[in-house]
Amino acid sequence: MVFEIPQKVEIIINILEKAGYEAYAVGGCVRDALLGRTPNDWDITTSAKPEQVKALFHRTVDTGIAHGTVTVLLEKEGFEVTTYRVDGEYEDGRHPKEVTFTACLEEDLKRRDFTINAMAYNPRKGLVDLFEGQKDLENKVIRCVGDPLERFTEDALRIMRAVRFSAQLGFSLEEETRKALSVLAPNLKHVSAERIQVELVKLLVSPHPDYLRIAYEAGVTREFLPEFDRCMETPQNTPHHCYNVGEHILHSLLYVREDKVLRLTMLLHDIAKPVVRKTDENGRDHFKTHASVGEKMSKEILRRLKFDNDTISRVSRLIRWHDLRPTPSPAEVRKAINVVGEDLFPMWMEVQYADNKAKSDYRGEEKAARQAGVRMTWEEIMEKGECVSMKGLAITGSDLIAAGMKPGKEMGSVLHELLDAVLENPELNKKEALLALAFAADKKLL
Repeated sequence: MVFEIPQKVEIIINILEKAGYEAYAVGGCVRDALLGRTPNDWDITTSAKPEQVKALFHRTVDTGIAHGTVTVLLEKEGFEVTTYRVDGEYEDGRHPKEVTFTACLEEDLKRRDFTINAMAYNPRKGLVDLFEGQKDLENKVIRCVGDPLERFTEDALRIMRAVRFSAQLGFSLEEETRKALSVLAPNLKHVSAERIQVELVKLLVSPHPDYLRIAYEAGVTREFLPEFDRCMETPQNTPHHCYNVGEHILHSLLYVREDKVLRLTMLLHDIAKPVVRKTDENGRDHFKTHASVGEKMSKEILRRLKFDNDTISRVSRLIRWHDLRPTPSPAEVRKAINVVGEDLFPMWMEVQYADNKAKSDYRGEEKAARQAGVRMTWEEIMEKGECVSMKGLAITGSDLIAAGMKPGKEMGSVLHELLDAVLENPELNKKEALLALAFAADKKLL
């Protein structure tokens, strides 16, 4: 197998080889190149020790010197060069206690996680594939290098990585690898929430976010998202749904674009349904308040997984209003934009679309028509530049004070009343008209 590598990578390999060392492109970049993809990064592995690498290049950075990694800078572009190594004992289920440098490429490759990530390539020597990674690429299989129980015991994050690679590539898990996931899923307690978050997001924004089902079936989600497991076990006896809560969530993920906020919203939009579910005397399920309770639960879950405040805010707001159903009338749509937020309303429409697509066909055409009408009305409102929030109001508190109104709570109430009037009738959004309305509404404030 021959493929092109970037010129700068070849330069680094050539310099190392001329100095008497071995050097190969290794890992994910080789995998992606074999798949016909453009690698994000090109990593290099070498028999040269870190100090020997540093001696050969003018500009280097000690990015992971304890583990043998030096970043070589060529024209402001960085390439990680790592010495062949053998990992010592993994005492914490995440990091080796020590690493030992070796002159043997095979020793370095056999410590890696999956066969598709354990290949190396040299422009002159070709592909080094000791564990049939290329065959697994062709067969679309994720398989551990050697004994999967050993690989997952060494580093529990590999449990998440196995599912994530499966979702990113659309590959299945080799049977022994899948079994090992189930056995060792509890070891995820050794992994920080931040690292789990990274893998979860990569899985969610992949082409196959519904492969989270694999994690559920293997008992993996139970370790970091037990609320989702409850969803997978909660039926929805209602004509609006054809799946249980969890399967509805998994299907809805497929109907929004590969965006972190949107995918997290779909993952958690019905997370409260198991908590609020009520079944009436006819056997029909109801999930009243699931949106407001879900807003609270999503905040707790996202904080637990160490998401940033902006993501938490946007996702929880979308969940709070995901079940809002305005008609396509301009007044109702303006009010909905105001409630949801002008910034999030386009995403909110995407959430509604995905939610609807993952339901049954019951009144499906009616629901789709309403959503299409709301989108068309929104586009017209935006095109006309109509007021949909306080910042678009043609009058401010300062204007009211200048006209003689006393500042205070009552003035805030007047501003909100004016906004309500403008949301109902945008023609009122003129300073003079709003001043007249304000003082007519509450003469006691003069």
